[in-house]
Amino acid sequence: MITRKEQQAHSVREFMRGGKKFVQHTELSAQLPERLRIFNLLTLIPGASIGYHVHENESEMFYFIEGNGRVQDDDAFYDITAGDSMATFSGHGHAVENTGDTDLVILATIVKD
Repeated sequence: MITRKEQQAHSVREFMRGGKKFVQHTELSAQLPERLRIFNLLTLIPGASIGYHVHENESEMFYFIEGNGRVQDDDAFYDITAGDSMATFSGHGHAVENTGDTDLVILATIVKD
């Protein structure tokens, strides 16, 4: 199944998970396998963030495509850049913030346990 770029749904979530500013979402596929909850591009403008939250009964994977930022992985904080990736498994939490001068673009997928 192919989802053409012009068919991909776009939305904006303000103050996502208690974060700052807004996050632009692009749904990359019109259909997902049963256990996949999202397969999205997330774009955070400079200063935008996704607030800390814990995943239960699912795991989320991030691949940082463009930009720079800072993530919280449970109680630890790390600076990230394009090419880095992050896994947050069920029972663990994370947050992400764009600390750079350009957009932070993330490929995100959530898989249900």
